Amino acid sequence: MNRHQQIYEGKAKVLSATDDPDVLLAYFKDDATAFNAQKRGTIAGKGEINCQIAAHLFKSIESHGIATHYIDCPAVNEMRVKSVQIIPLEVVVRNIAAGSLCQQTGIPLGTILPAPLVEFFYKDDALGDPLLTRDRLLLMELATVDQIDTLRSKAIEINLILQNFFKLCGITLVDFKIEFGVDKHQQILLADEISPDSCRLWLIGEPDPNLRVLDKDRFRRDLGNIEDAYQQVLSRVLGVKE
Repeated sequence: MNRHQQIYEGKAKVLSATDDPDVLLAYFKDDATAFNAQKRGTIAGKGEINCQIAAHLFKSIESHGIATHYIDCPAVNEMRVKSVQIIPLEVVVRNIAAGSLCQQTGIPLGTILPAPLVEFFYKDDALGDPLLTRDRLLLMELATVDQIDTLRSKAIEINLILQNFFKLCGITLVDFKIEFGVDKHQQILLADEISPDSCRLWLIGEPDPNLRVLDKDRFRRDLGNIEDAYQQVLSRVLGVKE
């Protein structure tokens, strides 16, 4: 693990300072949580797998002109990132109905949405990470009008990039969660991670609704073979020639 002063520990990562005040070191843990950390466990090798997947996806997204906090990976489970002030919002993009969208609306699982649905959730475990309307976002001063518009447009762009990328992997991108931060130049950067922890990924051509799952739903729903699913995503991601 890293040798520098720890400044933050989340559910899946530890952030530490480095000799450069503008650079942080993210250590990816094997810990797994679900349902706002009410369910806890460990997925062997998850830290290394998610770090490598996230690094590859960040590089792909940057190649399409979207700035991220990614710098490089000094180790298989460590990522150097630009220091940012995280905007306390989880930006969720949905292409197919699953999870809370189905639970809260009654839309059947697997329904293909007519257009990508972008939602904002408040990053606050004590409140249960609630879904917020645009007016509530502004009332709580979590983001400015311009920032909200920027987050939404970037999320739509990233969705298209990831959809196309995962299609090359033989995987359907059902939905995903991303976070953004503001750097010292007030530029908004894609931050956190993109991995099977933060995406719903279904194997294309697999009709069985349980066997097709290649993401953290295997942990949430006790489907088993979690490590194998994560490893398969990594292998497919690294095998893509864009």
